[in-house]
Order: sequence, then C-alpha cells, then structure tokens
Amino acid sequence: MFDDQDILDIYREGGKEEYAFNLLVRKYSERLYWHIRQLVLDHEQTNDLLQNTLVKAWKYLPDFRGDSKLFTWLYKIATNETLTYLKRERMRNFLSFSDSDGALERQLAADEFFSGDKLQIALHQEIRKLPPKQRTVFTMRYFDDLKYEEIAEILGGTEGSLKASYHHAYSKIKKNLLDKF
Repeated sequence: MFDDQDILDIYREGGKEEYAFNLLVRKYSERLYWHIRQLVLDHEQTNDLLQNTLVKAWKYLPDFRGDSKLFTWLYKIATNETLTYLKRERMRNFLSFSDSDGALERQLAADEFFSGDKLQIALHQEIRKLPPKQRTVFTMRYFDDLKYEEIAEILGGTEGSLKASYHHAYSKIKKNLLDKF
C-alpha cells in the first residue's frame, strides 16, 4: 500500500495524476464513506457527498501544500461537504415540520445497508438531535475513533473545546437513551 507521500510524489511527477488520484481514492474512499454515513445515515446521500468530496479533492489537489496530512485534508473536505448538506436538510425539515424521529426510523428500516436493532436506531435518533458541531465531534470520536488532535486539525478549535463538545454530546445521548430504555 502506498503512503500519502508516495501518492503525492507520483501525482507531482507529471503524467501520472489520474493514477495517483486513483491510489488516493482506493486508500481513503471507504473511511470517508463511513465518516459521512455516520453523519447523514442515508446510503444514497452518502455516496453523493463522497462523490462531491472526491471531485473537490481532485480539483484542489494541485494546491495541496502538505501543511497537514492528506488524510486530514480529505476528512476536512468531507466534513465541510456533509455539514453544508446537514444545514440545508435541517432548514428544509424545519420548514416542512416533518416527524424527524419517525422519518429516520422508516429510513433506517428501509435501508438495506443498515442492520441495527431498536437501540441502534434510538442511538442514531439521539445523535441526529445534537447540534451540528457536537454531532460531528461525537461521530468522529465515537465511530471514526479519531484522536482529538486529528479532530482539531479537521474542524479547527482546541482539543479542550472538542473534548467538551464530545462530553456534552455523550451526556445528552446517554441520558436520553437511559430514559427510553
């Protein structure tokens, strides 16, 4: 498996940009997919957001300076794409006054890629209720198992503020799940 520097060196050789980008896609697509998926839950929308992420990565790869890890840079693009989508969805759902818990349960039940039980559905419902920053920090830490240092690189902010966001999210989810079960 090629490391990030190998991929960047191949990319910068000239004439091998597509090959290098394909290596990057193979290396990170699955991780990016699951990162996005934990935030939006819908398989089709995740694929769309992953595609948008990869298109932006291709477009801006010539400008990548290497100030951060390639992994961090890609996660930042994916996170920004996903947060923009979530903001639009939240506004659309707010304006439609939809039953978001019921809609989420139906969406997950119909999703052939989701095999969770009632507790997992309830967990996702509680995650979905979190403010966007807490949701993102919780997802990156809990599901993606990223270190606070990596999350800080991706989202900005201090490790301390991210730890606080995670703690608040965890506490809310735990309390609400204990009340339900």
